Amino acid sequence: MTASSPFVSTEWLAANLGTPGLVVVDGSWHMPATGRSGHGEYLERHIPGAVFFDLDAVSDPATDLPHMLPTAEAFAAAVGALGIGDDARIVVYDGAGLFSAPRVWWTFKAFGAREVMILEGGLPKWLAEGRPTESGAVQPPFARFTAKLDESIVATISRVEHVLSDASAQVLDARSAERFAGAAPEPRPGLSSGHMPGSFNLPVGKVVRDGTLVSPAEVRAALDSAGIDLARPVITSCGSGVTAAILWVALESIGKTPLALYDGSWTEWASSGKPITKV
Repeated sequence: MTASSPFVSTEWLAANLGTPGLVVVDGSWHMPATGRSGHGEYLERHIPGAVFFDLDAVSDPATDLPHMLPTAEAFAAAVGALGIGDDARIVVYDGAGLFSAPRVWWTFKAFGAREVMILEGGLPKWLAEGRPTESGAVQPPFARFTAKLDESIVATISRVEHVLSDASAQVLDARSAERFAGAAPEPRPGLSSGHMPGSFNLPVGKVVRDGTLVSPAEVRAALDSAGIDLARPVITSCGSGVTAAILWVALESIGKTPLALYDGSWTEWASSGKPITKV
């Protein structure tokens, strides 16, 4: 396995701001219970020139499940309106350091973006270093983005059910140990906690520290503690497909690119009458 870092440093971004073709994307999203607004915080303060990618708005309107992937046509229209074209070099960050940016990064990759990276440390690191910000919305000229969804990296509920049944892949859940065990409630009202029978648990806090990914050695140790066999395929999951992308980044950082990400994640599984284990 060969490690591949999806990150760029704040130093690199500061030196390259304003370079033709470089698009900075604020992908901030917060759980509803936090009372925080990613878009509101973006309007107050963002990296100069950054556009805002709304995970909830750029999603499938035909489902009640949160921020499911949109159609390729809808994605192309949305990012084209953000001035992101086929040849763009994209750098994504979020206001937490490393929370929702990996989901935005993965979404761009899923739809065929040629070059997309994550800002290491996100906005908190940028601010801690005293780097410049601006307020208000950025409205770039429209660009043409050719979107084609790579369906192979998107796991459906039937695919997840199949791999759990025949053990052809490992399903790795990023939720807290308490939610995974069914000992703590889900943040979404009416949704049972617990886990998919046969799935594994790696709480995302074990691979993120102070808004950055832990070292490759620590990632490997966390995966080993979770019982993951790196010689076998992995599908990442979580509550609604956001922190599953952090596990994707963690695996990729040690050269183990996941097989797929379960887009519907626990919200879909637990609301679909599928078996639930509580231990």
